[in-house]
Amino acid sequence: MMVRPTDEVIDHIRDIPIYQESLANGCFPVLDKTEIARGFPDNWMTPRLAAALRNGEAEFVLSTGTNHARMRIIRPPFFLLRSYYALWRDHPDIGRTWESGCPRLSLTTVLATEHVARVNAARRGAEPGRPPTPADRRLDERTSYLNLRLDPARWTREDVLRMLGEIDLARSAHPRGEYHLDCSGYHLAHLVRKVEAWGLEDAFPEPASIVHAYEYTPVNVRRFLHRRFACPVIDLFGSTELGYLFYSDQEGRYWPHLDRMSVELLPAAPGSAIHQLIVTSVRNPHMPLVRYRTGDCVRTLDGTPDPGKIVQFCGRLAELLTTPDGPVAQGDLDRHIAAATPRIFLHQLRLHGDTEATLLYTTFTGEPLGGAETESLRRSTGELTGRNCRIKHRARIPIGPSGKYVWLTADRT
Repeated sequence: MMVRPTDEVIDHIRDIPIYQESLANGCFPVLDKTEIARGFPDNWMTPRLAAALRNGEAEFVLSTGTNHARMRIIRPPFFLLRSYYALWRDHPDIGRTWESGCPRLSLTTVLATEHVARVNAARRGAEPGRPPTPADRRLDERTSYLNLRLDPARWTREDVLRMLGEIDLARSAHPRGEYHLDCSGYHLAHLVRKVEAWGLEDAFPEPASIVHAYEYTPVNVRRFLHRRFACPVIDLFGSTELGYLFYSDQEGRYWPHLDRMSVELLPAAPGSAIHQLIVTSVRNPHMPLVRYRTGDCVRTLDGTPDPGKIVQFCGRLAELLTTPDGPVAQGDLDRHIAAATPRIFLHQLRLHGDTEATLLYTTFTGEPLGGAETESLRRSTGELTGRNCRIKHRARIPIGPSGKYVWLTADRT
């Protein structure tokens, strides 16, 4: 079904070349990344946008592109950061830490750290240092980035002590010694495991609030973090091109933060209860998106396409696994593993042809599952995926080149 935008949205897009055909015939199909990229940036250019680019009110950036193609977009400077700050300020569970002026320490991919260092170097008209200094890694007066290594499993004791020292220095400037920890859930779990293994608990001050964003955080990792930290641990969902759209509360329920946005859900496949996210947004005034296919998938409470009933952001449309019983998302396998055992930390499903697969896993303790637990997981994973599955323990699962983990891979043919 083609959905017509509201009059407010029409006012924002009436001069943009990419929408002229839709405006003329009153029919707005779903907008894919390939359409956005075709003829970019001329397909978005208006006199107003050209002026904004000249005077610095707009800039070209790339979408994050975790395990999918990156896309050039146009947006205001610090667009995503301002969206984050707005949600942090308004969040009912952690708004207090925003108001109290807590510094924000970000523990995520090294690519994010390097991006901040490049931005700061460009401002100075210099090449970024190697490795970036703490000053290079400061995004603004509130936010600093910590990680300097691609794979957090490779953090050394020196790496961990440096990050803990930077956390302590930042929080010591706060009147109550508090700080807000922004992170990838995986990275924070790795840090906790390293801290505990090396007896550094006294050097790791408790955050006043935690947000994990950037990538899908598995159920077992969330459990691990909730057990370790007494403060609120909140999940955010968003993207480079849209900003943040949804947030969780302390009980894990999701709530919309759809400032100047609306959301549709369409089936990811005929008859599937997995839905793809379609967003109309004028939050970014330089590149308003109408019925934009984000590439993200969700599940709802009752399987219906009601955005108000979203209970899980379950992965990427391009990464759905085809099975005889319909598509399986990253979140489906994750929930399945978490129901079987809380011990698994990282996992990756490796496909071998059309009928075989291997589930690789690590545990929080480093010890493999027992025989009965392994056999039960083998049978149930086979039922979920429609494949003959093997289960293999690993001491380490390598991280992807983006600094994020890949849940689904296939043997090269």
